[in-house]
Amino acid sequence: VQLQACGGGLVQAGGSLRLSCAASGRTFSGYAVGWFRQAPGKEREFVAAINWEGSTNVRDSVKDRFAISGGGANNMVTLQMHSLKPEDTAVYYCAARRINYSHRAGDYNSWGQGTEVTVSS
Repeated sequence: VQLQACGGGLVQAGGSLRLSCAASGRTFSGYAVGWFRQAPGKEREFVAAINWEGSTNVRDSVKDRFAISGGGANNMVTLQMHSLKPEDTAVYYCAARRINYSHRAGDYNSWGQGTEVTVSS
């Protein structure tokens, strides 16, 4: 499945952004979609994921601020981010794999191009 991520940008601390991941030419039926992020000099880390049937998992450190939705019969998965902090600054990637989500980036075989999020203090 081909993915396209968008929605990043520059925002002040405390602001919100909504990232979108679109599947090209199909829906996410049968796929799990995950969001990962990679800050400069750091490893890529899991942020949130949604299974094809709608169950979700969000990283503990952001679960009171981030929410994932969509997928399944839709061709879009959204990551809504509120109360953004400078430490959320990173390139955010969406990824897809069959059926169930994983916290490991290596388990995903389709990746979007990344969208940059910069949170200023």
